[in-house]
Amino acid sequence: MAEPIIELSHVNIYQGNNLILQDVNLVVNKGEFVYLVGKTGTGKSSLLKTLYGELTLNEGEATVAGFSLRNLDWKKVPYLRRTLGVVFQDFQLLTDRNVNNNLKFVLKATGWTDEKLMDEKIHDVLEKVGLKSKGFKMPFELSGGEQQRVDIARALLNSPKLILADEPTGNLDSKTAEAVFTLFNDLVAQGKTIIIVTHDSGLAQRTHRTALITDGEIVNEYVAKAMPTLTQDQMLQATREAKSLVYEPGAMIFSEGTNADYFYIVSKGTVEVVLPRVNQSDVIALQLGPGKYFGEMEFFHEKRHRASIRASERGPVEVLCISYDQLNELLGESPVTRETLHQSADKHEEENVARRSSGGFPGRAEVS
Repeated sequence: MAEPIIELSHVNIYQGNNLILQDVNLVVNKGEFVYLVGKTGTGKSSLLKTLYGELTLNEGEATVAGFSLRNLDWKKVPYLRRTLGVVFQDFQLLTDRNVNNNLKFVLKATGWTDEKLMDEKIHDVLEKVGLKSKGFKMPFELSGGEQQRVDIARALLNSPKLILADEPTGNLDSKTAEAVFTLFNDLVAQGKTIIIVTHDSGLAQRTHRTALITDGEIVNEYVAKAMPTLTQDQMLQATREAKSLVYEPGAMIFSEGTNADYFYIVSKGTVEVVLPRVNQSDVIALQLGPGKYFGEMEFFHEKRHRASIRASERGPVEVLCISYDQLNELLGESPVTRETLHQSADKHEEENVARRSSGGFPGRAEVS
């Protein structure tokens, strides 16, 4: 079972009278590796600051590592931050202290007093980041990549389950950035949860999940996965227009032959594409998981459902619905997305005809 470590619901954040984060909804489960991407000035760093208590949450609900952020008492902020590891883009190392003493400063500031235990902890985290021989080096004696790894080691000192990193590879060359990325992957494999703010969409594509933020709002990740050729503004428009529906296990979403009004994107669970056969049992032609869509065939072919769709018996299903009027307006602004969906509709139409004529291919069901 997925266990959330971050839950944000309808979060608004202000700086003075300016709304800098609007209606943010985000759930991150333990053990996930999430990249938060977006252009400069879209609110990525502000969201990170909200998560570690630097910005005050007054509207919406948010829980991070068991702490409610709603009007968080400033006295509790240090306790929140002890459960987190924060990695900064500009390292923020103390220039007058060597690596060991940089790390010891943090341990003392968070309540450690036993010198032997502190030394053991410092040795452990430096070994994890590949710097066990660099403890007595001063920051200016280290390369940029080594300083970044010291910053990561500092974030690991109190064994946090959640690590927040703000552009950790932004100042590094590609080879060093790759090494840091590999280190983060290793930490995730050890059970850590990591959220990285970045503008590097190339690296982001290699993580578990990508959350896109634009103009202070988070684009629904399943909208982005279903229609990746939309611009960021168009994805945000689709996110705003989509309505969410939940179906119980086994519930029929719609039946073949009925009027078609919506384009659907699966956001949770699995749906089954069911093809009825005369005098025979129905066949499950396909299974569709989060980020997959259906209804494009109906949009381009007669506006009537060409198959039946139901929720899998294995669990409830959440889908996002966009009306065909809204979809048509959106595709009018993105010819490449229209063409992609049209090609998909033609392909699915051909597959359905083939399945009906051959009796279906129950062995070829797919979930992705």
